[in-house]
Amino acid sequence: MTTSTDLLHRFIFDECDIRGEIVTLGESYRQVLDSNDYPPAVQHLLGEFLAAVALLSSSLKFDGLISLQARGEGAISLIMAECSHDNQVRGIIRPRPGQPLPEDIPSLAQLLEKGVLVITLEPKIGERYQGIVPLDADTLAGCLEHYFKQSEQLETRFWIAADEQHCAGLLLQALPLQVAPSAEVNRDNWQTAIALAETVTPAEQLGLSHPDLLHRLFNEMPVRLFSPTQLHFHCSCSRERSAAALESLGREEVEQLLAEKGTIEIDCQFCNQLYRFNAEDVRELFGTGTLH
Repeated sequence: MTTSTDLLHRFIFDECDIRGEIVTLGESYRQVLDSNDYPPAVQHLLGEFLAAVALLSSSLKFDGLISLQARGEGAISLIMAECSHDNQVRGIIRPRPGQPLPEDIPSLAQLLEKGVLVITLEPKIGERYQGIVPLDADTLAGCLEHYFKQSEQLETRFWIAADEQHCAGLLLQALPLQVAPSAEVNRDNWQTAIALAETVTPAEQLGLSHPDLLHRLFNEMPVRLFSPTQLHFHCSCSRERSAAALESLGREEVEQLLAEKGTIEIDCQFCNQLYRFNAEDVRELFGTGTLH
């Protein structure tokens, strides 16, 4: 069993202009699955999204979060995973009503149909940024590589794996020429690193510690591993946020819901927490006027 569970490591190659990240989620991943009781293949796909967004989270230079989501018209309408600046992860799958979920996933594009991949940066202060690319590859890793090629103009490769207990990801990114003596040497180093990384297996990603895996892959290329970041599951839902959502609907609509149901229930799909609001709660929310 891996000793790098729920850790994200950044690393660089001392003699090459290449950076990397490696992540493994265990307990945090299983806590997400507790709220997503779907076929294993679908859960594994959610694990891939969680591992990927954890890798992407190192780009956060502000207080806020990054989210990775795929939307489409297939059996699954939405897959989303997010990670905050303080290393909190959560994720969700939304099946399309009336369509059975597959036991096996042929490809991401076929599962979502006419889908798009959306990467969103949401700072607490400042403007929201969103990048969108079509789901034009069979795997999430392939879609992300296309995104980076279009938006960042930096060669970036992903290797992602998931099973019932763990999900893991490896990222390599080519950097502008600094260490290597020439651009040609830089290209050769990149091609060598990619060829070595391509030998990785899902079992190795999910079962080896990060230092052991990097040594297995790149033992002839000196790698400097930085101190890890601890990741954990956390849902940002709260009774206060649920009350704010009700308040945004307006008093008339909320009173109508209350009259129809007696009690208003808001169920968080990320963690299954249930928030109930009765007539007294609604009166307190909107003031002391008469509820009809």
